Amino acid sequence: MTPTATRLLLAMSATASTAAAQSSGHPLPVPGRSIVTTTLGIVAASQPLAAKAGAEILDRGGNAIDAAIAANAVLGLVEPHMNGVGGDLFAIIYEAATGKVHGLNASGWAPSGLTPAFLAERELTRMPSNGIFSVTVPGAVAGWDALRTRFGTRPFSELLESAIWYAEHGFPVSEVIAHEWGEQVRKLSATPEARATYLIDGRAPRFGEVFRNPNLAATLRRIAEHGRDGFYKGPTAESILALSRTAGGTMTAADLAEFDAEWQEPISTTYRGWRVYEMPPQGQGIAALMMLNIMERYPLGEWGFHDPRGLHVMIEAKKLAYADMLRYVADPKFSQVPVAQLLSREHAAARAAKLDLRTAACDVVPGEVAGLQDAHGGDTIYLTVIDAEGNIVSFIQSVYSAFGSGLVPPASGFALHNRGALFTLEAGHPNTLAPRKRPLHTIIPAFMEKDGVRIGFGIMGGWTQSQAHAQFVANIADYGMTIQQALEAGRFVKNSFRGCDVTIESLIPESSREALKALGHEVRLVGPRTDTFGRGQAVMSAGGVHFGASEPRHDGAAVPQGAKRRH
Repeated sequence: MTPTATRLLLAMSATASTAAAQSSGHPLPVPGRSIVTTTLGIVAASQPLAAKAGAEILDRGGNAIDAAIAANAVLGLVEPHMNGVGGDLFAIIYEAATGKVHGLNASGWAPSGLTPAFLAERELTRMPSNGIFSVTVPGAVAGWDALRTRFGTRPFSELLESAIWYAEHGFPVSEVIAHEWGEQVRKLSATPEARATYLIDGRAPRFGEVFRNPNLAATLRRIAEHGRDGFYKGPTAESILALSRTAGGTMTAADLAEFDAEWQEPISTTYRGWRVYEMPPQGQGIAALMMLNIMERYPLGEWGFHDPRGLHVMIEAKKLAYADMLRYVADPKFSQVPVAQLLSREHAAARAAKLDLRTAACDVVPGEVAGLQDAHGGDTIYLTVIDAEGNIVSFIQSVYSAFGSGLVPPASGFALHNRGALFTLEAGHPNTLAPRKRPLHTIIPAFMEKDGVRIGFGIMGGWTQSQAHAQFVANIADYGMTIQQALEAGRFVKNSFRGCDVTIESLIPESSREALKALGHEVRLVGPRTDTFGRGQAVMSAGGVHFGASEPRHDGAAVPQGAKRRH
């Protein structure tokens, strides 16, 4: 067993009191949940029925890729405000047989007729946050197809079986999801199809109330029978196009039929000896890596967990990294993104030189992008799977805002996302709207490895994600936490792009919060375990044992594969 695996396993075996002891900083968190352990597979997802559906695929002999698709299909039903076939997905896959790390970008492009000039004719000076002009082609089903074709072992008819059954027979809505669903009644009431699909007598389903979505079952059956063509062609595509025409949109049959997911090489950096992987632009994952490159120049581990100096460094690193990300990151098919330069140690040194340990910076250049929306929270799911062979899938899927654009194609059972809201209409900017261009994207899966220890992880939540990823990595690499501790630990988030405001979870000690205020941070305190700070899952392989974690900010669970595998 490698030294890294030994250290992490010793940390996991420590008692709560031992885990809380350290030489500097504040005590490490005592987890509210135990880590799931097995030598077989684990599915960690944001809703237990979805995690169970994935675990059942593992029980039948499917692999991690098969299980991730099955779990995601259920999540699109049981957590519809966050994800579904009307949205996009990204995945990082660790292939145990080869040791290779693969990336999949299944984010859709803008309709071919959607241009800044078209919107200007309609007196729109910035990208709409809802409605048909915010809709890009949904990429999720193309992503499922690409994953299954390259790595999967089971047909769609088997992978979608649980989702179809729950859609037809119903499921009890879980606690956190019911609360968040209830906050979207006004949005869902705006159109007849959304109201009929997602509301019961004009209200959201209550916690524990059984909800059914037979139209979604029909949509999934078409995918089960025809694969990607069951979505991008035929009745489902015709329904999407009918909605677009009625609402004044520009999407064409070719925009749907000709779209496909894209395999990409993940980008990475090293942090305290860990190799950390993110997806390349047009996603925001590069910002997490730039943060880590800046953070590595400071002795966070020596300062200790939740030491205000370390928190200050991370907050300031966030501002610097996100300023660069917003300035340069866009669809690389339309503009040159200087990835190598942004990830270079020289660039990290130059950016770190602008970090003042004595005071918070309130205006970090290049600053906010015109027309770009702040994204508080974010409506996304993250799941991760490890199978008995050690394959890992780090998987994220989203409709962007709650119920996306708010538009539901007739008789489809799903909402179309509003990912196009992240374009800008600023002329000459890398992220300016253009036909068949993909917008700057918030959703990011992640993966890290060191000395034979491998961790698939992610934390959803709009612009929260890169900064939450960096904090998770520091929790592991600097403070020696377990994956469960690293998810549950108190976090900060800054979802604005200017100013000294920062939101701090009350799990961070008062003494640290007061010290941050003294440095000029405008601290907004939020109670523990809310969606303000994102929500995540993680799986880990170390020393031949597999571990799974799901944090208590949501309804999620890490569910292990059963001992009896049915082939």
